[in-house]
Amino acid sequence: MAIDKHLTGVERHFQRDEIIVSKTDRQGKILYGNDIFIKMSGFTEEELLGKPHSIIRHPHMPRAVFKLLWDTIETGDEIFAYVLNKAKNGDHYWVFAHVTPNYDSSGTINGYHSNRRVPRPEAVAKVQPLYQALLAEENRHADPKAGLAASFKMTLDAVRGLGFDAYDRFVLSL
Repeated sequence: MAIDKHLTGVERHFQRDEIIVSKTDRQGKILYGNDIFIKMSGFTEEELLGKPHSIIRHPHMPRAVFKLLWDTIETGDEIFAYVLNKAKNGDHYWVFAHVTPNYDSSGTINGYHSNRRVPRPEAVAKVQPLYQALLAEENRHADPKAGLAASFKMTLDAVRGLGFDAYDRFVLSL
């Protein structure tokens, strides 16, 4: 795995009774972030609002997990996922995310809402090897689209191989 010169290797933590909350529009641009989101990200509210939620995407997080997340919420379903985020200064922090669609008065999805809790360390330890394998598969391909497709298939195969019909059912079992 390539080393990102902007990563500090320092892990940030938040409290078990804290919940990171953010809301986005349909394109993933941040409309709201609570104080804990702002604190953990290291950005100011002004730096976050209107920016893509991917502003906190950690380079060691496999794109296949985000594809799965987006594919799921765009259909109106919720999803749970373990996510590694990157703070503005290069620190990192793990979250257990629950992402749901928001609807307007006519029943059309108009954005997304995410609550993130402190993950159980043993669950992160179990998901990390899968994420490392997915990222290695993505990086093995010269064409990013081919890497994403291969990693996505690998995600689904791995989850099915563990006896689960969906990624978030696997995640909830950890």
